[in-house]
Amino acid sequence: MTGELAALTAALRAFAQARDWEQFHSPKNLASALSVEAAELLEHFQWLSEEQSCELPEAKKLEVAAEAADVLLYLLQLCDKLGVDLLAAATQKMVANGLKYPVQSSKGSSRKYSEL
Repeated sequence: MTGELAALTAALRAFAQARDWEQFHSPKNLASALSVEAAELLEHFQWLSEEQSCELPEAKKLEVAAEAADVLLYLLQLCDKLGVDLLAAATQKMVANGLKYPVQSSKGSSRKYSEL
């Protein structure tokens, strides 16, 4: 991983080290924290209609952005702890998804690849 994502990961590592928090950052704990933050992100959309979820007021967008940032930060920490290159993994996943969901059979469909 290079560039801004690598710099952010290094900053996260330094942030945790300065506070002696690495002792709490096992992969299990980071995955748990990631799940909690993802649930907090989802909470902002609970009970909204599809239309409402697409037209959030600016104050709500800021709250969603903060939760999305938490998700990203915990994901980066988890990948850092496990030595996973997140960008490479995402690129590989996009290739795999392209094979599972060819345009001609999946366009306009929400069905799972095994049902196409």
